[in-house]
Amino acid sequence: MTAAKPSTTGKDTQTLHSRICSDFEQKILSGEWPPGYKIPFEHELVEIYGCSRMTVNKAITALVDEGLIHRRRRAGSFVARPKIQSVVLEIPDIQSEITGRGQPYGFELLSRKRRYAQKRKPEEMELGADTPLLALRCLHLASNRPFALESRLINLNAVPEAEGITFEDVSPGHWLIEHVAWTKAQHRISAISADETQAEQLGIEVGTACLLLERQTWRGGEGITYVRQLFPGDAYNLVARFSPSFG
Repeated sequence: MTAAKPSTTGKDTQTLHSRICSDFEQKILSGEWPPGYKIPFEHELVEIYGCSRMTVNKAITALVDEGLIHRRRRAGSFVARPKIQSVVLEIPDIQSEITGRGQPYGFELLSRKRRYAQKRKPEEMELGADTPLLALRCLHLASNRPFALESRLINLNAVPEAEGITFEDVSPGHWLIEHVAWTKAQHRISAISADETQAEQLGIEVGTACLLLERQTWRGGEGITYVRQLFPGDAYNLVARFSPSFG
C-alpha cells in the first residue's frame, strides 16, 4: 500500500490523521483485524501512509482512547478485546472463568439450526427480521458438572463464517471473543426459577433460583449476537468494585 506524501499544512495533516483512523476502524469493525491482531509498527505505518510519525502516533492514540486498540510496551499495538463500557459489571468468558478457577472446562452442544427471528421477540428482531440466524443451545460444564445453560443467536449476515463452524469443540461465546470485534454491548440480569427442562439439563430441582444473563452485541449499527445464559443461583457470583466520584 503506497500513499502520497502529505503537505505540511495543519488541515492536510488532520485529514490524513482522520483517514488513518477511518482505515483502522474499518479493518477492526469489519473483522479483517480480529481481537489480538498485531497492527504494523509506527515506522511501517509512516512508510505506508507517507506521513510523519507524529501523525501516526496521534491516530493510534485516538483509537486507544476509543478502546479499539491497546498498546503493549516493547511489543507494539494490538486490536483490543471488547469490553463493556459505562457499567460497573463485566461478565467474563465462561470458559476463561472456569479455567481461571482451576477447574476442568467442558462443553456440550445440545442443538444447532439455521432459522429466522421470531416476530414476537423484539430482541431477536433487532438482529434483523429477514436475516438468517444460527441458533445454538449448549451446556457449559465445570469439573464435569453443569455450570450454565446457554441459548445463542448469531447474525449470519454479520458473521457469515460462523455457519462453517460446528461448535462441537468450541463454545460460540469463546469463538466470538477470539474472532469477532464489536463496539457496543447491552446486558440484562434477572432471577428466575428453573422450569422442568432447564432443571433437568442443569441437574437441579425444578423451581431452583437461577441467575439469567441476557446479552446483545453490535458492531456499528449491526447486531452480532443475542445470548441467554442461565446459572444455578449458587454457581455464580456477581462482583463489582467501584469508587465514589467527586466534584
